[in-house]
Amino acid sequence: MVTASATTARDFVDGRASDLSTWTRTIFDFGETAWREYQSADWYVNRLRQEGFDVEAGSGGMPTAFCAHWTNKAGTNSRSPTIGMYAEYDAVPGNCQDATTQKRPRPGLGEHAGGHTDPHSGLGISGLGGLLATKAAMERHGIAGTLRFTGEPAEKVRGSKPIHAAKGYYDGLDGMISFHPFYMLPMCNTVRWDTHCGAAYSMIYRFVCDQPERWGLSDGAPIPQSHSAVRAPGANDALMLMYFSSKALRDSMLPHQGGWSISEAILTAGQATADNLPAALAEIQYMMRVPTIAMAEQITAVLDRNAEHAAAMSGCRVERHWVCKSRPGLANHAMANITWEALQAVGAPRWSDAAKAIAREIQANVGIDPIAEPFIDECERLIAPQEAEAILRRDLPPSQLNSTSDDYTDMTWHAPTVRFYVARPALKAPKGFAYPGWVMNALGGIPETIDPMVNCAAKTVALTALRLLEDESARTQAKDEFIERTGGGIGGSKWVAPLCDYEPPIRFRWPEYVTTARGREWWIPTAA
Repeated sequence: MVTASATTARDFVDGRASDLSTWTRTIFDFGETAWREYQSADWYVNRLRQEGFDVEAGSGGMPTAFCAHWTNKAGTNSRSPTIGMYAEYDAVPGNCQDATTQKRPRPGLGEHAGGHTDPHSGLGISGLGGLLATKAAMERHGIAGTLRFTGEPAEKVRGSKPIHAAKGYYDGLDGMISFHPFYMLPMCNTVRWDTHCGAAYSMIYRFVCDQPERWGLSDGAPIPQSHSAVRAPGANDALMLMYFSSKALRDSMLPHQGGWSISEAILTAGQATADNLPAALAEIQYMMRVPTIAMAEQITAVLDRNAEHAAAMSGCRVERHWVCKSRPGLANHAMANITWEALQAVGAPRWSDAAKAIAREIQANVGIDPIAEPFIDECERLIAPQEAEAILRRDLPPSQLNSTSDDYTDMTWHAPTVRFYVARPALKAPKGFAYPGWVMNALGGIPETIDPMVNCAAKTVALTALRLLEDESARTQAKDEFIERTGGGIGGSKWVAPLCDYEPPIRFRWPEYVTTARGREWWIPTAA
């Protein structure tokens, strides 16, 4: 893949490496979590406009989403293709870590604030770097086409992509390029082949106790409201009944096969002031990761029953609000081959002596002997997609077509899509030792350790995009495969339509930063 445009793109990434490094650290330090990525989204919107893109802020009704376009009308292509890329930028509550070699939250915050774990800070800037490199090559070499770049908030709750898909933001693309940092074998410096991520459903059950006085009615007369009066248990009790009943019934929700999981998070539980009054509001969120939509529907039916009974037992009513309904992924071998060739041309990331010194300093700080070559060997190796697929399938039953979850899968039903991985830095460990979680988070923010991944991924994105823009036969092959796998393309006999039939779930008590008389802090104040 030694083309003039590819050379220009690779040189562009090298020339802007300092900018990409600074930008990655900027998003890392914002550390904003799902549906509350205000600074991060504004930064991307402003940056893209400065780079000449037309940007729709708040796309799909999501305040922290966006959709950017840029078109080059030069060239002689009979049809001008459109290529899609994207950024994610949400962090995770409870993972606030500074970009340093010791456990320490970012300045002015406590450890319970948001922090980047995957890290989406590097993911988003890798996509942006690839986008800008593609644009530079298109301008220099007169390549016709349109670039579409979406901002995807709330990936950690599978938030934006089902909504963007349902509202048409992925329609009309000739190819979509999806990148994610990774270190878990075999998905390290490779491309997904057949086994793409599965479905994911997430919902919030909101328990409301707005008529507690009716709990004690027996003869039609209300019981006087006093501190000794009987009254409804309230929303907190409903939430706890829901929590424990769903835990108890988890083994009976689905067969013990297929690699599924359910997790929960309590968003709201009454108020901080304790009085002899029933809690009026409590909310619990569930996230299920399953291979198929049918499995998600089965779990949802069980949770719905549990919620209804928990509400009835505690004098409440219950509301169910959707956070996400995302589809399982659809493979495209033509796209996978294009990106695998690009990744081979770029090569796996390499870590410098300075990065290794930082890694050894971390190892000393966690109490183990520093290792001469501290990074896991596989971080600097490529693995062929078919070989990675074979390793991945070892632990899966033959009937299981999808595994784990990520909402990029919604893109796969609207355009030929590739999913590739580049290693983020991960450290070797002595037998029996496990690194504390802050180590991976810190490695994702320190420039010397995270920049190699960003640069490698940005070049791979750009080379993939340029191949699709310049090679009509490659585009046709990818589109033909998409049509065949969907039974006729969008709306075809094997096509799965968007599942999103809900509004963006932005008006809930999602964790966020707040500004008070004390200044800007996490919504859980630092104890000190």
